[in-house]
This record gives sequence, C-alpha cells and structure tokens, in this order.
Amino acid sequence: MFLNIIELAQSLGVEESEVESWIRNDGLPHLADRGRLLFDRAQVVDWASSRGLAAKVGFLAPERTQAPTERRLESMLRTGGIWRDVPAAGVLDLFGKIVAKLPATTPPVRQMLQQRLRLPNGISWALVGDRLALPHLRTPIALGRDAGILALVLLRDALAVNEPAPDKQPVTRLLFFVAPSPRVHLEILARLSTALTRGTLRQLIHEGAADDKIFAAVVAAENASQKAGGA
Repeated sequence: MFLNIIELAQSLGVEESEVESWIRNDGLPHLADRGRLLFDRAQVVDWASSRGLAAKVGFLAPERTQAPTERRLESMLRTGGIWRDVPAAGVLDLFGKIVAKLPATTPPVRQMLQQRLRLPNGISWALVGDRLALPHLRTPIALGRDAGILALVLLRDALAVNEPAPDKQPVTRLLFFVAPSPRVHLEILARLSTALTRGTLRQLIHEGAADDKIFAAVVAAENASQKAGGA
C-alpha cells in the first residue's frame, strides 16, 4: 500500500515539511510519480523502526491483528450501505447522504463533515487501480470509537478524478469511508487494501454482485487477515 505525503504526515502527527526534511536528511524511502511523492507502508515502518520511531508508526505495520474494540468492515459497510447505478455527477451529494448516517455523532458534527466534503481538495481519492478508489476526508478528525462508516458506490459512468490512476483505468467503483479517528483512518485504509487482495471481494465489486455476497466476502477477507496476523 502506498501513501501520499499528506496521508503519511497525518499518520505520524507531523507537518509535511517534517516529512520532506526526513527525505532530504534521513533517507526516508519514497518514490517520485508524476510530480507526487509516494511512500510504501512497509518501507516506512522499517525506516521508522531503525530510528526509534516504531511506537509512532506501529499502526502502519502490515498484517496487524484487529483489536477487539475496532469496528469490523462488514458492520461499517452495513451502516453506510451499497449504492448502485449512481451517476458520477451525483457522487458528492451521495457522500453527504452517507455522512448523514454516521453513527455516534451529533447533527452539528455531521453537518461540519458534509461541508468539508465540498471544500476544494476536501477529499483524498486514494486510487488503487483496477477501476477502484478509496475516497475519504483529506483531513480526518477524532469522532469517537463507534463513529466509523463505510459505503460501496457502484457508478453508472466513469468518475473524473484530478490525479491519474496507477493503471490509467477509469474509476467506476468507490469504497468511501469516514474513520473514527486519524489513527484508525490509516488502519482502515490498510484493512481495505488487504481485503481487496484476499478472496473474491474485488471481483464481486466489479461484477456488482448481490449485497449478501459482498458482505460475505468482506467477512471472509477480514477473517483471513486475522488468521494471517495471528499465525
């Protein structure tokens, strides 16, 4: 999984200038891709561990065993829902409706999040290729442990996104989420990325399979990840 400089800085609780300083002076591993800086999660963990920063980035480590207090992706997806035949032009309006369903939050908080969605660059799209993207608020905030939500959006037509996908494929499938906290934000990104590489979930999303099949695939992927993490 690759992070951009904004996501990496947020995950470590530092300014982007600090990340740039680590690149210049401390050899932080990175890739330059069409003018963007990208960071491989595993390389970041190794780099940080060698410099005594392991406690700060431990939650970025791959194959982390899910803590009992974390909401499972299936529960979050049942709350956010599976939305079909959505026109690309209506995506922001739909995201607003999904945020309105956010559990364990007050109406003023949900209204504030809806406003943030519509700010210029308010959303980070996290394009993962194969027509998939993982959109989320660019600046996550602490909402409380039970406030997470996830939604699957199956688009009617391709979505125009400013940054190009790794494989240059048009985006037609979205896994939109709001995390309970900045810390869990990166964990959810990692859990979604892992789920999409295990079992049949990715294929079922592309096919627009029935809801029950998609929910079952999410459960199976998370169970497989837990077993691998505990092995």
